Amino acid sequence: MCCSPGRRPGSGARSTVALATVTSADNEHPVAAGETAATFKLVHDHADRIYLWDYERCRTQLVTLYNKAMGSQWNSVTDLDWDLDVDPEGLVDQGSPSMQLFRATAAEPGSPIASWGEREFTALGIEMFKASISQFMHGEQGAMLTAAKIVETVPWIDAKYYAATQTMDEARHTEVFAKYLDLKVGEAYPMSPFLEEQITVLLEDSRWDIAYLGMQIVIESLALAAFGDMLRRTSEPLLAKLLRYVMSDEARHVAFGILTLKELYTGLTDAELKDRQEFLLDNTLRNRARSTTPEVWERLGVDAGALVPHLSAAAGKMKASPFAGFQRGFFAKLVPNVGKLGLLDANRGYLRDRWGAAGLLEFEHADDTLSDYASYDEVAKDRSMAR
Repeated sequence: MCCSPGRRPGSGARSTVALATVTSADNEHPVAAGETAATFKLVHDHADRIYLWDYERCRTQLVTLYNKAMGSQWNSVTDLDWDLDVDPEGLVDQGSPSMQLFRATAAEPGSPIASWGEREFTALGIEMFKASISQFMHGEQGAMLTAAKIVETVPWIDAKYYAATQTMDEARHTEVFAKYLDLKVGEAYPMSPFLEEQITVLLEDSRWDIAYLGMQIVIESLALAAFGDMLRRTSEPLLAKLLRYVMSDEARHVAFGILTLKELYTGLTDAELKDRQEFLLDNTLRNRARSTTPEVWERLGVDAGALVPHLSAAAGKMKASPFAGFQRGFFAKLVPNVGKLGLLDANRGYLRDRWGAAGLLEFEHADDTLSDYASYDEVAKDRSMAR
């Protein structure tokens, strides 16, 4: 039933014991404690809400960005052709680096997938695709919550206005990825623990700029790289248009983060800037753990724990990491965007030294998103062509 509590994707049967109570202004909803994780996640936000009395529009670049956001809103129902047929097998890029890695894994002595043929690899490709779209969906809901937090906590009216448009954007993105999964490819996967923890930290932090830094600068740069990588590999027209339109919005969101934080960080102390630099190191060099999608392998009847040694052995024999292209796309956006904030050189180049040692400064002079966000506006391009 539509009005029943939403289940967490991929979750098992719900417990019916140990009732907790979720209270709203209107009523109380008893919820089984064991059911909570399968239906929703409670996050305790420690930030103050700010009500402003100064309505003067004094930040002209934010005003311009806000006007652009209003003019580039798109309709998930009428702007995308949901009647298009989608063949899930056609979504699999058999020549992708990850699929090459999985085939090499099958060739490893004693590999649990040594007997696999084309049917099994195609099924794996479909499940990996569903897992990726699922993380996009979960991440976009996290972005929606984070943008809503910014509306409540940022002390500038122009930033509140823009963050409100972003909240709408992220709601639309969550909707279209969920709809694509539901109508075209099948059951969603749970949110990866890494992504869930990353977004929860932003929602719980009392400092409003950390929500910006973590979402607009780090996660949105990551999203642009991930969406762009998928867009380059797909020929499916509905997915391609969906990704083009989502990327149009995401580029503006990154530009929003750069504009706001660039102004704020000019007034922070060295100690405060060092804290932000440490945050970036934690989210790049120190914590590169990513989900190995064990649920995908389990859904296909493969013991993920038994597979990992063979997967690692195959990866070690490949001349280049299967994820190198995606990582380059991410850092090619992140590094110049962080440079615009002044965080590379604050505290005598503390972040510059550490990213330099990791080889990331090759991206320092790539185009930052504040400079090139308009080039992503596929919505405006399509509307111009339709006139």
